Amino acid sequence: MDNQTLDALCVDTLRFLSIDAVQLAHSGHPGLPLGAAPMAYALWSRFLRHNPANPAWFDRDRFVLSAGHGSMLLYSLLHLTGYDLPLEEIKRFRQWGSRTPGHPERGLTPGVETTTGPLGQGFANGVGMAIAQAHLAARYNRPGYDIVDHYTYGIVSDGDLMEGVASEAASLAGHLRLGKLVYLYDDNQVTLSAGTSIAFTEDRAQRFRAYGWHTQCVEDGNDLATIGQALAHARAETQRPSLILVHTHLGYGSPNKQDTYKAHGSPLGEEEVRLTKQNLGWPIEPAFYIPAAAQTRFHRARVEGSQQEAEWNALIASYTQAFPVLAEELQQTMQGELPDGWDRDIPHFPADATGMATRFASGRVMNAIAPHLPALFGGSADLDPSTFTALSGLGDFAAPGADAHDRQGSNGGGWNHAGRNLHFGVREHAMGAILNGLAAHGGIIPFGATFLIFSDYMRPPIRLAALMHLHVILVFTHDSLALGEDGSTHQPVEQLASLRSVPGLHVMRPADANETAQAWRLALETKDRPTALVLTRQDVPTFDRTRFAAADGLRRGGYVLADAPGGEPALILIATGSEVALAMAAREQLLARHIAVRVVSLPCWTLFDAQEQAYRDAVLPASVGARLAIEAGVAQGWHRYIGDRGGVLGIDGYGASAPADVLLREYGFTVDNVCARALALLG
Repeated sequence: MDNQTLDALCVDTLRFLSIDAVQLAHSGHPGLPLGAAPMAYALWSRFLRHNPANPAWFDRDRFVLSAGHGSMLLYSLLHLTGYDLPLEEIKRFRQWGSRTPGHPERGLTPGVETTTGPLGQGFANGVGMAIAQAHLAARYNRPGYDIVDHYTYGIVSDGDLMEGVASEAASLAGHLRLGKLVYLYDDNQVTLSAGTSIAFTEDRAQRFRAYGWHTQCVEDGNDLATIGQALAHARAETQRPSLILVHTHLGYGSPNKQDTYKAHGSPLGEEEVRLTKQNLGWPIEPAFYIPAAAQTRFHRARVEGSQQEAEWNALIASYTQAFPVLAEELQQTMQGELPDGWDRDIPHFPADATGMATRFASGRVMNAIAPHLPALFGGSADLDPSTFTALSGLGDFAAPGADAHDRQGSNGGGWNHAGRNLHFGVREHAMGAILNGLAAHGGIIPFGATFLIFSDYMRPPIRLAALMHLHVILVFTHDSLALGEDGSTHQPVEQLASLRSVPGLHVMRPADANETAQAWRLALETKDRPTALVLTRQDVPTFDRTRFAAADGLRRGGYVLADAPGGEPALILIATGSEVALAMAAREQLLARHIAVRVVSLPCWTLFDAQEQAYRDAVLPASVGARLAIEAGVAQGWHRYIGDRGGVLGIDGYGASAPADVLLREYGFTVDNVCARALALLG
């Protein structure tokens, strides 16, 4: 069998393995696998460096199917090239307990790099992966030792390009000159409900050229030779990311559904599957037919991948001898380990009635940690002067030769890919998805910062970070009405409740500088989930930890900060963040009235809820029904801690434009009002 015939056989094997699985499940998206199989085959058979026997090989090329609805194409590729995804799993597509869910899920299916499905997210994840590769290469590669030297590839769709997150990410990728980022665009001009002409008529190639991308067009999506040439040209372009627009036919070969939305989101139907097989010369029976010649061709990936990894391991061994310190650091980074002494310079903050904003304390903690933790990498959405998240003296991640004439502040290490401050620009949505790509790539502990109110822009990637159990740190500052004069558009009210509703996300709202230090320590140690640090704009007191409980109580989510004399409270004040100081001030007045008051700091609900029942009962004893929760946000969720007889001092509406002290007074966040509410609970 000549190579051209064998290639055609392999492409059709991909097509019909995917179509049979969709039909058996009576659910799925057959159109993309039928149309995009040639480009996927060209990439996976000729360019993609990967080892099916070891999906975690660090220097593998990354592949992202951003058009996650076409998941069966990816599952077919994984099965045929020899990943641990047996044919039985292909036949269980979209079924309970299978490793072939409706959209690809990281951690469930070997070889799936990131969870895709919400369109545009995978596109931006891939940008994050390319940033990670560029940064690690700049940091660790040495002449003759290109030990971090891989590409990020993806297949993207019309829907991906329509979503705003892709536009944000593409703009940043072009600016950063990510030359090892290559996307194949399945340009089939059909979406789920109609042709793209009803809503999407711009010149996509010109748009991406304006972003600073290298673009090519392949007119025939079945032309393997031209697709291969385009991929080779894209790999040779080192200064720009590449988009290859491949004109395909959705549902290729289907006599009655090709090029229509009917092939997008529903099975073809048994009769149409039969007709499609007849049309393309494929055996109607048996289903899930894999020709021996095609299987042999696909299995070359195991041999080639093992050889490529062995060559890389030999290079690493030589690198270790030549650069032992760097090699040890890289090994820790690749394995996600925290180096010895990473936390040795975390400051302890002395008691101070005036104190400092927790955003400022966070900045001091970050800059104490960063010199000892090379993996810490990130930035903000154009808000470094306000979020205090710049890593001083560690340089800016930017394209080599970028113009820095108007940049001030953190540029001590120069403008290059080795810098550890990443400037996302005003792009919160892309920032969240890029952080996920950085974490999914490995070797990076990413952080991203913005105001709490703008976490709304990041909700999709936050959810996906939790779903993927990614080690991502989100820094949200300006966390309440105390933001002040910017008014209700910038003052978060419902955002804390919204973030707390995300399963698998730690939301920490520290009360003072020392709780903030503990929050950072815990966020870096917690590798199996994202953490959101919610920080104040305004100064808050730093508590005297010789008189009150140590700040490491934060590690249990909630703790008794200040107890009633004798330890038997008649009233419990529960608060988070800046409102803890308010609770402490009210406690002093209530104690003067001979009322036994306990103050509980509850910075992280998920951590507290995970404690043993005995501990939770000791902090919030059932015998004390008079409980007042204090938080400058909606009351939603607080009732689990206050019981049937407690109350919540929160905010039921939106804020206003006024100085912070005026707003807090007008909305009832005063010592007098807390005392009045507490006395009312006591009757």
